[in-house]
Amino acid sequence: MPSLYDIQAAFAAAIFEQDPSRAEGLIVGTDSGERLAVYYNNVYRNFLEALRAVYPVVERLVGERFFAHAASRYIHDTPSPRGDIQCFGASFPAFLASFPPSSALGYLPDTAALEWCMHEVFHAADHSPLSLSQLAILTETDCSMLRFRLHPACRLLASDFPVLKIWQVNQPDLGIDETVDAQAGGELLLIRRPGLAVEVEPLERGEFAMLQALFDGAGVDDAYGFALQADHDFHLGEFIQRRIVDATLVDFSVGPGASEMESRRRTAHGRVSP
Repeated sequence: MPSLYDIQAAFAAAIFEQDPSRAEGLIVGTDSGERLAVYYNNVYRNFLEALRAVYPVVERLVGERFFAHAASRYIHDTPSPRGDIQCFGASFPAFLASFPPSSALGYLPDTAALEWCMHEVFHAADHSPLSLSQLAILTETDCSMLRFRLHPACRLLASDFPVLKIWQVNQPDLGIDETVDAQAGGELLLIRRPGLAVEVEPLERGEFAMLQALFDGAGVDDAYGFALQADHDFHLGEFIQRRIVDATLVDFSVGPGASEMESRRRTAHGRVSP
């Protein structure tokens, strides 16, 4: 006797592949194809509307028919990995990069990537800010192994195209008709949610390199090295202070001495930031 999981998997396969034979024995009656079609149409419509909600600028750039065609292929080829529909569409930018009909639109995948970053940032968890006074407990040894953590509602995006400008001029309430030169140069962006609204901030090379290294888990010393490679005039102290104040950096730890550091933080502040 098949398990509940096997039954659900077979039914899902029958829906997405539009193949009633995959659900043989699970549907009563002779019109199994018509019954499955009802489920397929509902599922497809829900996924299509989810993609439209996340990627309105992409749809505006390519038009409704092209977007529906691309979305249909993506929905068919990319089963949702989770039950939360808000998570569906994460790989749509990569799909567009390999989708032959959009091969001439080199800026499209990165524009989609910006929209997905904004979507993720909007739904990301909040986090309490980090006080500058918490750094006062650091010893010189601690500083050499310091690692900062970015706010959960932060993402970084590097593009060879002016995707922020493309996104801005394709907002429906802009009220102007402006053309963007897709070859005008790339952008380094920080997407963040300081309050209730998502903001996109262009970055200089040094700051982007620093934030990217910290995001990847590098210590401050190594991240600072990457920042200096990108910008010889990068100022570390100014960066740390500004990014703590604006809540881009919201937590920190140290390497081998982490347990000792956490003990001092508990003593100094009565709690440990999540």
